[in-house]
Amino acid sequence: MFGSTMDNSRGNSAAAGQILTPTRFVWPYGGRRVYLSGSFTRWTEHVPMSPIEGCATVFQVICNLTPGYHQYKFYVDGEWRHDEHQPFVTGNGGVVNTILITGPDMVPTGFNSSNMDVDDFSHRAADPSQESIPRVSGVDLEVSRHRISVLLSTRTAYELLPESGKVIALDVTLPVKQAFHILHEQGIPLAPLWDFGKGQFVGVLGPLDFILILRELGTHGSNLTEEELETHTIAAWKEGKAQISRQYDGIGRQYPRPLVQVGPYDNLKDVALKILQNKVAAVPVIHSSLQDGSYPQLLHLASLSGILKCICRYFRHSSSSLPILQQPICSIPLGTWVPRIGESNSKPLATLRPNASLGSALSLLVQAQVSSIPVVDDNDSLIDIYSRSDITALAKDKAYAQIHLDDMTVHQALQLGQDASPPYGMVNGQRCHMCLRSDSLGKVIERLANPGVRRLVIVEAGSKRVEGVISLSDVFRFLLGL
Repeated sequence: MFGSTMDNSRGNSAAAGQILTPTRFVWPYGGRRVYLSGSFTRWTEHVPMSPIEGCATVFQVICNLTPGYHQYKFYVDGEWRHDEHQPFVTGNGGVVNTILITGPDMVPTGFNSSNMDVDDFSHRAADPSQESIPRVSGVDLEVSRHRISVLLSTRTAYELLPESGKVIALDVTLPVKQAFHILHEQGIPLAPLWDFGKGQFVGVLGPLDFILILRELGTHGSNLTEEELETHTIAAWKEGKAQISRQYDGIGRQYPRPLVQVGPYDNLKDVALKILQNKVAAVPVIHSSLQDGSYPQLLHLASLSGILKCICRYFRHSSSSLPILQQPICSIPLGTWVPRIGESNSKPLATLRPNASLGSALSLLVQAQVSSIPVVDDNDSLIDIYSRSDITALAKDKAYAQIHLDDMTVHQALQLGQDASPPYGMVNGQRCHMCLRSDSLGKVIERLANPGVRRLVIVEAGSKRVEGVISLSDVFRFLLGL
């Protein structure tokens, strides 16, 4: 079973009354003789590790550690090694792995294997002490950002194109109602718009359009009736959107907004910047072999998720070249967090209760300019998440024509979407994608690179109390230094 346990007196003595935490260390990469050494042995003692029964290439040992920040390294067949799949830093003694111990019955941060369910919090580390977390150095941050910038500047949108697949575009002469149903049936959140008369792509129809339409239907002074929705075309809606959008978002954007698009040979850094600067979820990749841009071909919808997947693929076997990836997310300025007592936060974290009205949820999505809002219980523990793309579930059985936004609760609206097959954003059977504040940036990036995952909800271990949200946009703004 487990290997030997290091005796307390061997370089890790505790003060009277101080709790020692049994902590398992694993070296899964084989070897004949494997030892563990670290700051908890004062680097003077090598603790022998034993192979796991039935798996001779995996070595482990349990050591009793005091709470705090520790460094360690493996001595494998006469050579010092570190585990690149666990948090590590570069110090005076070279590259060493790191671990934070905050209480009893904990395992090393990030010890879970890559295929372990992110929601299995029963063996995850609790909220780490801010004082014990190593802060990233300015040099490591600049080195990481420079290498990512170089990669994205030398890769093109063409590399985002899948080997096979389809991209759905909608003609602007389609009735809005029919477009609503198409997005729902196809399980996609948005679609580019084609104007046959102009012979070009002119825009994108997405969840925000349907949110504004439903809010317009619910307004007593609305110029759009449910009957007109049956024949109201996308083109007519886009023409009337300017006044409605200015009324609701208050941003004063130019309407109609020109189509934000990229070409297949635009570099990925420019693609990411266009998405961020225009605050869109994706941009069409459009190619025309003619200089005047006529006869355009829609190749793909480029998103930050696809670009992030490219970064993960490129640095998969050289993660040590991006030292920032080893940092816990709570130690870097990333995402939107619930402010601590006494802290001011210019961008408070919006949450919803399941009994909140759908109308209030849609208003909050528009006013807060966010794509999703965590749904929490009375203890602020995560129950679900309501996203803009969930609005298309109301297309089922023409539910949008039978309900009033202020009469339907968020819980009821989410129930409508459960029968979608598969709902957009569903990955491995999960709608809510979570992480802990102690998770490394590298682990967070890997999860966000999954198609359909646009944000992670940061939760407290055990209670799943919401502590913050990290979106794809947050990650790219941080990585690009924006």
